[in-house]
Amino acid sequence: MDFFMNFPFWAALAAIFFAQFVKVPIQFIATRRLDWSLLTSTGGMPSSHSAAVTALSTGVALETGLDSAVFAVAAVFAIITMFDATGVRRQAGEQAIVLNQLVADFAKFVVEAKVWQQKPEQEKRKELKELLGHKPIEVFFGGLTGVLLTLLLYFLFNV
Repeated sequence: MDFFMNFPFWAALAAIFFAQFVKVPIQFIATRRLDWSLLTSTGGMPSSHSAAVTALSTGVALETGLDSAVFAVAAVFAIITMFDATGVRRQAGEQAIVLNQLVADFAKFVVEAKVWQQKPEQEKRKELKELLGHKPIEVFFGGLTGVLLTLLLYFLFNV
């Protein structure tokens, strides 16, 4: 039953759920549109990936100390994850935007040439997911969310 007492694990899960949930009101404030699909989507403010890995690292640091090998592994894992979120994944999202526009433009051309307009929209094209990665500010606030939430949980349950 030690698994159920694994504080870093539960802190990371709490950070994921909190970051995913808080995306809905943040997006509502920014756009005045309620979008519940953000609960399960990638990308957006704050980064749940960054929140998870920083919560994990913070939880490990609190339990094993900053000088432990386990903390070093968790910290490097967090750095790589956060770097990837702002690099490769974000660029893939930018490319998806351009590709989706190309597909839309091509679809307009085909409409004029054939009876393309009679087919349902879903058959015409499958859009690529554009919201894959994060802006650096989203990763920063995701990381901050993970650290602060983990410290709060630690002091609530371990003090």
